[in-house]
Amino acid sequence: MRVHVADHPLITHKLTVLRDRTTPSPVFRALTEELVTLLAYEATRNVRTEPVEIETPVTTTMGLAISQPRPLVVPILRAGLGMLEGMVKLLPTAEVGFLGMVRNEETLEPATYAERLPDDLSDRQCFVLDPMLATGGSLGAAIEFLFARGAVDVTAICLLAAPEGIAALEKATEGRDVTIVLGAMDERLDENGYIVPGLGDAGDRLYGLV
Repeated sequence: MRVHVADHPLITHKLTVLRDRTTPSPVFRALTEELVTLLAYEATRNVRTEPVEIETPVTTTMGLAISQPRPLVVPILRAGLGMLEGMVKLLPTAEVGFLGMVRNEETLEPATYAERLPDDLSDRQCFVLDPMLATGGSLGAAIEFLFARGAVDVTAICLLAAPEGIAALEKATEGRDVTIVLGAMDERLDENGYIVPGLGDAGDRLYGLV
């Protein structure tokens, strides 16, 4: 498993505003979209392409196009939805699937409650969107779900992660082709499994308490 922490002042600036408890939901949503687009540049560095010949106004030349089958973007509901627009702005030809997972707040174990994905992901590159990599349970289960359907490599984009979650995910994905792209690596998890200093519950801050 490869872990890349994007070190850029714009990313740190946007994360600082996201962490602020007084930042309202509309601003939080807009900044999340912008931040994901920045992270997506790193996450798509190894997206598969193929050579194509085109005609410019001057001559013919060779360029690159996204290979078939197209990449699949998979936000983990519900907080991952807040990251989707920022991702597809950068990768508009990608297909989009959905995976609904929820964490049991007592056991901290994940459970799948919904999915909308192709049955066969053979030879597909998949990009999973999940704002917070805390215990690693939900993201690990999502990644295993995709590999079980034939995905060849999976890249996860997260705004924040805790070291405990990274360690758990590394163990859970041993032998898999997995890349994790982060906005920042935070200090630790608290006794409730929340990232410290973190930014709170990303789903609640994106969409309100429901």
